[in-house]
Amino acid sequence: MKSYEAVFPGNKKVDVTFGEFSIQTDQSKKNEGDETAPEPFDLFLSSLAACAGIYAKSFCDTRKIDTAGMKIVQEVFRKEKQKLLDEVRITLYVNDRFPDKYRTAVIKSMSGCAVKNQLHPDIRFSTEVKSL
Repeated sequence: MKSYEAVFPGNKKVDVTFGEFSIQTDQSKKNEGDETAPEPFDLFLSSLAACAGIYAKSFCDTRKIDTAGMKIVQEVFRKEKQKLLDEVRITLYVNDRFPDKYRTAVIKSMSGCAVKNQLHPDIRFSTEVKSL
């Protein structure tokens, strides 16, 4: 079992430690914070991009595909008049040496992201590959 400990260092800050790691969070000034660190929801959304990224990177490493310049852009859309997620669009940008034959396969690999797979099935996901 993994354990996470949250402490409250002041104002709207919440710091979480687990193992040897520590993550600092804060709230925006609009939410009465000091904006000294990301908000927890932004860290959550960042974890989606990072998870898709490690799946794409591992896919390329296994096939010895050059990842120079490769990047992911993630767009998040919320339900109208709600704070709930409606859609997440992930685009993997690859260099001109990325083999066309692997575009569908790398998307399938990225869909194995453990963070994404914990989300409610009503949230729409789209993933695509584009050249830089």
